[in-house]
Amino acid sequence: MKNTTFILIGAAILDVLARPVGADVFQTGSVPADTLTVHTGGDAMNEACALAALGAQVRLVTRLGNDTAADMILARCGSLGIDTSCIKRSTSVPTGVNVVLVGPDGERHFITSPHGTLRKFYPEDISPEALQGGKFLCFASIFVAPPFTAGACAALFRQARENGLTVCADMTKRKNGETLDDMRECLSCLDYLFPNYEEASLLTGKADWDDIADAFLDCGVGHVILKAGSRGCFIKTRSERFWIPAVSGISCIDTTGAGDTFAACFLYALDRGLSLADCGRFANAGASFCIETVGAAGAGNDPDAILKRAGLAGRYPPASLQHKPVV
Repeated sequence: MKNTTFILIGAAILDVLARPVGADVFQTGSVPADTLTVHTGGDAMNEACALAALGAQVRLVTRLGNDTAADMILARCGSLGIDTSCIKRSTSVPTGVNVVLVGPDGERHFITSPHGTLRKFYPEDISPEALQGGKFLCFASIFVAPPFTAGACAALFRQARENGLTVCADMTKRKNGETLDDMRECLSCLDYLFPNYEEASLLTGKADWDDIADAFLDCGVGHVILKAGSRGCFIKTRSERFWIPAVSGISCIDTTGAGDTFAACFLYALDRGLSLADCGRFANAGASFCIETVGAAGAGNDPDAILKRAGLAGRYPPASLQHKPVV
C-alpha cells in the first residue's frame, strides 16, 4: 500500500439520476425526463473522485458489495488512480444504490435503501493500515452510516490525529435528534468541519451564522466552513471570519455532489498552501463547475480553470497547484 495525501472515509455507491422530475411524478404513471443516467456517488466517492481528477493522491476507505455496482465503482477508481487497497468487500450486503430525482431548479430528492452498504458501513471495516501514510483524513459524512456513532467517530478521529493526520469531516442531517452535547467529543477532534446551513442549524439549535459557527468552535472544532449554496460559504475560526460569495452567472443544472466537490476543492487548495479565504473561493468555484452538469461531476481536472473562475489567476503560480507523487 502506497503513501497518499488524502484518506477519504465514507460511502461509495451508484446514483441513478432522472432530470427534470417535479412533484407530479407521484401523481401520474409516466413522466418524461430529459436525462436518465447512472453515476458513481456517495460522499466519500464524490470527494475522492474530485480530488483525484485534480491530480491529488487519494485513498478511498469504504465498504462495497460483491456485485456489478461495486465493479463499476472500482473501475471508476481505477481510471482515476485512486488507491482501493483498503476497501472491504461484502458477500452479504449489496452495494448501495440511490435514486436521485432532480427538479427543474437543480434541487434533489433521494430514494435510498437502509439495506445496502450506504447504511451498513462499520468502524471495523477500517483497518489500521487505512490510516497510515497520509496527510489529511476526511470523514464524509457524519450521520450517514448509523454504526458510526459519536463515540465511534471520536475514536476514529483520535487515532487519525495520533497518526499525524489533519482531521476533517463533512456532515449530513442528524438522524435521531442528536444534539451538540451528544457530538461534543467527536467534534472536539476535528480540525475542519464542512456542514451546510440546515445541517449545522439542526445540530446546534442556532439560526444565526455566527452563533452556529461559535457553537462548533466552542466544542473544539478548529475551522468551521459553512456551505451556503447560492450565497457561497461562511468561514470562521477563533481569529478569522469570512463571507465568500458564490460565483455569479452560473446556470444550475444539478446540485448532486456539489457539497462534496466544495469540500474536496477546499482541501485541495489547503494542501497547496492557499490562504483560508482563498480556499473558500477555490471551493466555491470548483462547486460551480459541478452544478453545471448532471450527476456528481466534480470540478474537472484543470485547477488553473478553477483559479481563473475564482478570480485567483495570477495570485498563485500554476506550478504551486501541481501535485508531486507521494513516495
